[in-house]
Amino acid sequence: MTESDIQITVEGTPNPNAAKFVLDRDVPGEGSRSYFDPGAAAADPLAARLFEIDGVRALLLVENFITVTKTGDLEWPDLLDEIEAAIRDALDAPDEL
Repeated sequence: MTESDIQITVEGTPNPNAAKFVLDRDVPGEGSRSYFDPGAAAADPLAARLFEIDGVRALLLVENFITVTKTGDLEWPDLLDEIEAAIRDALDAPDEL
C-alpha cells in the first residue's frame, strides 16, 4: 500500500482551532490516545511526526481519525497540506509505527 492509496477527509469541529482528519483505515497504535505536548508523544511515531509541524498544539488519535488542534496564530490553509503529508508519510512507512 502506498501513500497514494490513503484517503483522508478533513472535517471541521465545534472548535475552530481543531480539525478532524478521517482516514479510510484505522490509525496505527493501541487504542485511543491524546497528547498535549511533544514530549508525551515521543513514543508514538505518528504523533511525534505531527508535533514536528509548527502550530500543532494537541492530538487525539481514535479508531480511524486524528483530531489536530492548532495554535490560534496560524490558519488552517497554512497547515492542512503539511498535516496530510505527515499522516500519509507515517502510514506509508508502517514499520516505523
